[in-house]
Parts: sequence; C-alpha cells; structure tokens
Amino acid sequence: MSLPLRIAVRFLLSGKTQTLLIVGGIAVAISVQVFVGLLLDSLQKGLVEQTVGNSPQITVTSAGENVTIGRWGEVASIAASRPGVAAVGVAASANAFVKKGNDSVPVLVRGLDDAATADVYHLASQLFEGRLLSGAGEALIGRDLAAELDISVGDRLQVRTTEGAIVDYDVSGLFDLGVAAIDGSWVVTNLRTAQNLFGFGNRVTSIEVSVSDIFAADRIAAEIEALLADDGLDVSNWKDENESLLSAIQSQSISSNMIQSVIIISVAIAIASILSITVLQKRRQVGILKAMGIKDRAASLIFVYQGLLIGLMSGIAGLALGVGLLYGFTTFATTGGESVVDFRFDPAFIVRSFVIAVGASGLAGLAPARRSLRLTPIEVIREG
Repeated sequence: MSLPLRIAVRFLLSGKTQTLLIVGGIAVAISVQVFVGLLLDSLQKGLVEQTVGNSPQITVTSAGENVTIGRWGEVASIAASRPGVAAVGVAASANAFVKKGNDSVPVLVRGLDDAATADVYHLASQLFEGRLLSGAGEALIGRDLAAELDISVGDRLQVRTTEGAIVDYDVSGLFDLGVAAIDGSWVVTNLRTAQNLFGFGNRVTSIEVSVSDIFAADRIAAEIEALLADDGLDVSNWKDENESLLSAIQSQSISSNMIQSVIIISVAIAIASILSITVLQKRRQVGILKAMGIKDRAASLIFVYQGLLIGLMSGIAGLALGVGLLYGFTTFATTGGESVVDFRFDPAFIVRSFVIAVGASGLAGLAPARRSLRLTPIEVIREG
C-alpha cells in the first residue's frame, strides 16, 4: 500500500462517525439512482415484452394484389441467415366468421407452422387451459373470444369463410397473449388446415421473424429487405408500426438518464465539498507531512484516494440498498396478488452504475487535491 493511500485511510478512520455519515448519505443518493434506473428499465422491458414479446418483430408479406407468397421457403431461409434472428415461422391467414347462436362473429383464422407456434408466439406458455394442436380438426382460440362465444375446451367451433365454406373444429386449448385484439379475434389452426380451408395450396400469407434484440428489428428488417430485393414483398417491423410506443419508451429512457445524471452530479459535488472541507481540517497535518519531505503530488493524491475510497464504500452500500429497495417494492406493491412490476436484475446496469459512482468520486477528489498543492509548510507554521 502506497504512503498516500495509507494516509488517506488513516484520515478517514480518524473521524469514523463523520466518515460513516458521509458514506451513508452518499450511499442513499446512489441507491436512489440504482432504484430509479432498475425500476424504469424493468417497466420498459415488461411493457415491450407484453406488447411485442410474444409476436413477430419482423413480418414479410405480399405487396401485390395476391396476398399469398409462393417462394416462402426461400424467404424464410434468407431471414433465418441474418445474425440476431432468433426464429422464423410462416402463417396462412384470412378472415372468416364463427357461429354464435343465430349470429356470426368475425374472426381471423391463422394457420401457423410449428416454428411460429413454439418460437414466435410461444403459445405453449400462453395456454391457460387445454393443450396445443395435435390434428387438422382442432383449433385454439383466445380467452376473450371464448368468453364472447361462451365455449370452452372440448366444444365445437363452426367456422365459415367469406366464400361460404363451413368447417367445424374441436377447441383443444385457450390462449391469452395479453393483447385484446388477438385474444378476441384469433382462431389458430395448423398451417395445412388453414391452407386447405382458404384454398391457398402450398402458399402462405406471411413469414414472421422473431429477433434476439427487439430494438434491432428495424436494422435486421432492412438487411432482409436488401437481400430479398423483391418489390413484390413488403418487409415491416414493430418499430415502424408502433411509433407512439417507441416514442414513449425513448422518452422514458431519456427521463431515467437525466434523473441518474443529476444524482451522480450531486454525489460528485457533495464529495468535492466534503473533501475541500477536509483539506482545511487537515492543513496542519498536510503541512507537517510536506515539512517531513512528502512531495506535493503525493500529498494531493491523499484526497484523490479519499474520494475513491468514499466512492467504493458508498457505491457498494448504495447498490445493495437500491437493489433491496426495488426487490421490496416489487414484493409488496401488488395488484390482485401479482407484482405491478416484474423485477429484472440487470448486471450490466449494476456494474455501470458502480463504475460511474466510483469514477465520479475519484474526479471529485481532484479539486481538493489541487487545493492541497498550494499548502506550504511555512504557511501552516505561520498560521499555527
């Protein structure tokens, strides 16, 4: 351990109560920064997952009058080849009606392949009753549609196409994707069933892509569109179709960053002010050290080290307190037995917050360190 560091530790230990109060106050400020950052990040990720997490982030459809796509296998292979693509599925969809007493309810019949069912829409985890499809004569429907039709698993569902074809399906399961427009209108079958029902042959109406980083969907979509180079196909992504949601998320991120920046700046100013006072309190000791031969640079490092040590202790305590506050908030802030916020621990954010806090503390020690450079043994002796 270097001499300036040993002296910095001794200065801090010489006033334990004062040091604890300083560390405690700064730790509270850092905990607020961590709490706000993690809370808003959890809210943001939860909101995004609820809206676009269980649906394709990129969709390839026909741009012409014919809504079906013939070379969908090639398109799906090109999409799957792009880095960042997690899954690629296909769907055959068209409007139809289901019988409700003497009336008809408009629905969207969606024939999905296995990849779309499992990896794009994650229907297995979204089922709250029944099971997935096992045959051509079965269908899945949403919670809201089931309530409107007053049917449940095992009941028969009569579907009539706009061309007049009528087919009955057994309801094998009920899903809840958390989107009213989907849960109240979708009838899901397997791909071949929908193709036969609407006379699509081996064609599909969309290629649906799920990506690992949903915020990179626009970039990946542009890459896929460039590789396809087909004016007859339209490549859309969730960011272009949900501009208001994206704007809200970006505004939330900006607000979070501003709050955290203000807190970090306040911490740095507080540490700089405290250490400046420490320079005044330790004038005599610093003067004596310089009279004994310690160099100006080494003397100034004492206060830089003090800032770093305060930052380290405050950072550790603040991170622990901030995570604890958020955990407590998500545990006790509940609605209907469920937490209002899905707690998400982000190690990268924790590490980044700690590094920033310690770095700001070290920088805060530079001003009092420069002030200590102006102290001379003769000046201190005269004042004594």
